[in-house]
Amino acid sequence: MILLGLRLSLRSGRETAARLALIVAGVAVGVAVLLATLSLFNAYQAADGRPCWECTRGTAPSGWALDATADGALWNLREDYYAGQTIKRLDAAALGDRAPVIPGLSRMPGPGQYYASPALARLLDSAPREQLADRFPGTRAGLIGQAALSGPDELAVVVGRTPVEVAAMIGTRQVDTVDTAPAVDESTDVYRFGFGIAAIGLIVPLLVLVGTATRLAAARRETRFAAIRLVGATSRQVNVLAAVDAALGALLGALAGVAVFQLVRPAVAGIRITGARFFPDTAVPGPWQYAAVLACVPLAAACAALWSLRRVRISPLGVARKAVPPPPRAWRVVPLLAGLGLFAGPAFRNGKPEALWADAAIALIMVGLVLVGPWLTMLAARLTARLTRGAATLLAAQRLAADPKSAFRSVSGLVLAVFIGTTIAALVPAVVTGQQAVAGGALNDVLGASLFRPGIPGLSPRAGADLLARLRAHPGVDVLPIYARADLENLRPTPDGPPPATSVVECSALARFPVLGRCPAGAQAVLGRFDRVVGADNPLTIDKLIPLAGPASQSASATGLDLMAVLIRTGDTASLERLRTLLSDYTAEAPMTFAEIAAVRADLYMQAESVALAMVALTLVAGGCSLVVAVGGGLVERRQPFTLLRLAGTPTRTLAAVVLLESALPLLLAAVLAAGAGFGVAEPVIDQLAMKGASLAMPGPVYFAAVGGGLAASLLVILTTLPLLRRMTAPDNARFE
Repeated sequence: MILLGLRLSLRSGRETAARLALIVAGVAVGVAVLLATLSLFNAYQAADGRPCWECTRGTAPSGWALDATADGALWNLREDYYAGQTIKRLDAAALGDRAPVIPGLSRMPGPGQYYASPALARLLDSAPREQLADRFPGTRAGLIGQAALSGPDELAVVVGRTPVEVAAMIGTRQVDTVDTAPAVDESTDVYRFGFGIAAIGLIVPLLVLVGTATRLAAARRETRFAAIRLVGATSRQVNVLAAVDAALGALLGALAGVAVFQLVRPAVAGIRITGARFFPDTAVPGPWQYAAVLACVPLAAACAALWSLRRVRISPLGVARKAVPPPPRAWRVVPLLAGLGLFAGPAFRNGKPEALWADAAIALIMVGLVLVGPWLTMLAARLTARLTRGAATLLAAQRLAADPKSAFRSVSGLVLAVFIGTTIAALVPAVVTGQQAVAGGALNDVLGASLFRPGIPGLSPRAGADLLARLRAHPGVDVLPIYARADLENLRPTPDGPPPATSVVECSALARFPVLGRCPAGAQAVLGRFDRVVGADNPLTIDKLIPLAGPASQSASATGLDLMAVLIRTGDTASLERLRTLLSDYTAEAPMTFAEIAAVRADLYMQAESVALAMVALTLVAGGCSLVVAVGGGLVERRQPFTLLRLAGTPTRTLAAVVLLESALPLLLAAVLAAGAGFGVAEPVIDQLAMKGASLAMPGPVYFAAVGGGLAASLLVILTTLPLLRRMTAPDNARFE
């Protein structure tokens, strides 16, 4: 029976060959897309699972650590910042002959030397020295290897220093061994969630694609297998024939998909899912993943084929006794409405999200989208038939209304992807806009630098005055000094009262930053919580803090106080980097502007959006293939009625319009339905965030390019099947069994 199945699949005429070619092409594209997603996931896993030498903590150094007989090294790890890019910086000094070495280096740099990552080395060669290279004293001794980096674009530097120099830095630690465990990153769960959603979003349409491909010309094959049963074949033998037929096409398609993926693999390695490229040698599927794809795709195809032949298994005449399937009922809309209602109500109790209710609401919405699709397709088809009188529209609408489940099946895999993509694409612009609109944007170009040290409130009055003089020497610069109040160490918050003021600012300097508040009339300096603005890493919290001074502010004196922090405004990019280089000797972390802080926090959201939109685009590709396969199969299956219509005088363009409308209506309906549900979920979330200057907005152009481009490409690909319609319905071919 296996040999007979192979013979029927390979040597049964042009119609069978065309069906096999469509199956191979459709499955090949779906497998290539799935392998690309697996490659990106493997690359992310490799970058996320590398030994995290940056996680080395060590112990706090003491006086004996500087003894010549001590072992290990002194490390000072911090982040620097240049032109919107983060630089990992490690200042290290060996304490003995057995100093630890980070991965990617054969030895640590000595005093007066530094190693840079390849990307940073290129940046150092191109940027003005006073803006970047002056931050790293000494000469470049070489490059940091791949083992220490997460990708080819990472900026990192290891600077060699003397033990005395490193011990004087804020946050220095004594290190004996380098940590080799993977990093624990807050964004890891976000990316894993994104890839998990992408896997679901791709596997569902891929299974739909395989199922659609194996059901090509199902009615014709059912008739053939029923005839085989009439001549004595058992139900088990027919199942073997069907499984061999489906598995063969799926296996050839999977092999072709592997070959296609090898051609596009270099381009896949260049995709910036996390905002940076991965190393090309990590962006490859594993051997077991190749094996799983090659085994599971034919198995899924065989199962789909057996399910499609369930009528033949009843009896040899089961095909002849086919009945019209019952139409979908209105109850299918209940889960979707219930999910949207839960998300707008109990999912946010007392202004806080309830995880259980939110998860239940999302699950109901996803199930509801798939369930309600056929019912809406039927309603849309019936409405179209009533409102139009064109022959093509009537034919397409009547067929969709008669079997909406089959019509919606080929695009059901798109619904979840477009829904998730729309939700994220609607949320991210609102959150990013809210962060950029903090204080009306008046703080975007303001640089904040904290000079506070553990146990020390800041720079001494003399050192602070020297720093302020150096800062004000730059033209076009406004400086707001923030001083620590004299009794800061003894300050204790009251249980029920407002938080106490911790800092002092001079009113003459505050007048240059009116968004932060105004002093009372006649005051020379005021108490406030100005240091909290400098230390805020989430711009959305700043709107809740300002104004920091007003008519009720308490007067104070800034004379003789330690300098706790500074706010600096400059509109020149070059001056900004010079100021950052100047402040690098005074701060533990590189100072950043409020716009840069917003950009760093927004980067995570943008990366999550990139994952979601990449998933949408890839799913639309797989969904388009499902449509093409379904359209091709429908043409093969309806060759006889289409040929008779053409013989009766129906123009070919009318038949082509029928095919296009039958495909376009479910596709567009699925996209609109999923997008509407996505906006319905995003709106309550944005309302709960209560951001100033942010509201539900249309997604960005990338979203419309992904969704609109995918839909347009799917419809254009459908047009490629129309020449097949013209050849199949030619009057010379009007001969049937």
